Amino acid sequence: MSTPPPYPLRIRARLDEPLNRWLWLVKWLLAIPHYIVLALLWAAFTVLSVVAFVGILFTGRYPRAIFEFNVGVLRWTWRVAFYSFCALGTDRYPPFTLGPAPDYPATLEIDYPERLSRGLVLVKWWLLAIPHYLVVGILTSGSVIGIYTLNWGGLIGLLVLVAAVTLLFTGRYPTGLFDLVIGLNRWTLRVTAYATLMTDRYPPFRLDSGPAEPSARSDEAGAATVAPSPYGWTVGPVIAVVAGAVLALGGLSAAAGGVGAFMLTQARGIEGFLSTDTERLTTSGYALVTEEIEVAGRGVGLLRDTLGTVRVEVGGSATPLFVGIARRADAEAYLRGIAHDEVTHLAFFPGVDDISLLRHAGTAPTSAPGALPIWAAKATGTGVQTLTWDVRPGDWQIVVMNADATAPVSTDLRLGARLPMLEGLATGLYIAAAVLVLAGAALMAVGIRATTREHGRAKASSDRDLRP
Repeated sequence: MSTPPPYPLRIRARLDEPLNRWLWLVKWLLAIPHYIVLALLWAAFTVLSVVAFVGILFTGRYPRAIFEFNVGVLRWTWRVAFYSFCALGTDRYPPFTLGPAPDYPATLEIDYPERLSRGLVLVKWWLLAIPHYLVVGILTSGSVIGIYTLNWGGLIGLLVLVAAVTLLFTGRYPTGLFDLVIGLNRWTLRVTAYATLMTDRYPPFRLDSGPAEPSARSDEAGAATVAPSPYGWTVGPVIAVVAGAVLALGGLSAAAGGVGAFMLTQARGIEGFLSTDTERLTTSGYALVTEEIEVAGRGVGLLRDTLGTVRVEVGGSATPLFVGIARRADAEAYLRGIAHDEVTHLAFFPGVDDISLLRHAGTAPTSAPGALPIWAAKATGTGVQTLTWDVRPGDWQIVVMNADATAPVSTDLRLGARLPMLEGLATGLYIAAAVLVLAGAALMAVGIRATTREHGRAKASSDRDLRP
């Protein structure tokens, strides 16, 4: 049987026995510093992969400095995964480095592709990889790429749990189970490399289990496949790239928020109100009342600037309706002893019945609500009734009743506000997005350029040493 050709991504793993029976119980805690660093590194990995996408699309080449950084992130991820709950193959704490660690029990290397298909880059990461995504989703409980070290579900997590329990009771990690776990991790990482554009070679649909690659089943052969990287990422450039990526992602989030704010401005009606969907409310009692609406004194100006005028619309009843807003103490005094429902939760989602009502027992009211002097704003009559209210300090409640104070009460409720701050919010978010993206791009460029310059100096020095 012929040996399959080596895949560009190669992982090697050595079961580092003896393993402590109990240490795996706290490895999740010990690995938290790595999880924090990896979260930042994967933010940079994501942004740089987009940059690499553009580079490949126009030049057919993966920028070498970016490639080495992303390989370093995968290398770091694999070491942490091997230490923690994707393998539990060693008790040796992973090093904090993007570079190779040949003496660590888990290693990862990827061959640099001199040329990549400019057309393939458009489809391989989503369309062509779909069959593998389905497989890897089962292996890792849905974590196809990213910090799968934090994902302890799926088939890999189940097998590692079996290994951990076996280790706890016997002091040994079953060799066959270890080989299988490494094979499943190898499959996952191959798909990760392909999906993140680091190779055009389609991952094979085969389980290459065991600690070494099938094309390098001896330590000597495996070591021969590892070539030193010509780019060394030092701490300064790494920090610059990570900080730049975080800023750029923050900028993209701000841009998305700006788009959302702009869309809301376009959704306002002719009268300038942005309204919720209509929600049907019904009670067998004599009134529907909202929970307390508390407006702190110092927050009135901000709330008024944010909401503008508030509008409450009620309708959909054959009986004339009354809607009013009053101070909480006055509303409670009127409703004391009257059977009514308090709305404790109301979500305005189309087709979703997400309403919670709290029943207050009592009898019928002795007077109609419209005649009372307690209302700061009110509306009454047949058809749709609209109440508008300018925000004031205090504790307030909205009360909906039949105008003649009879039961039951059934109404369609819709809330709205002018939201005068939307235009300014959209503009501010666009400006913040531009500043953050530009600052992030500049920082990433500084980090990449510093690494490239250092590589150029090292290469020039090497050439001088080799010159006769």
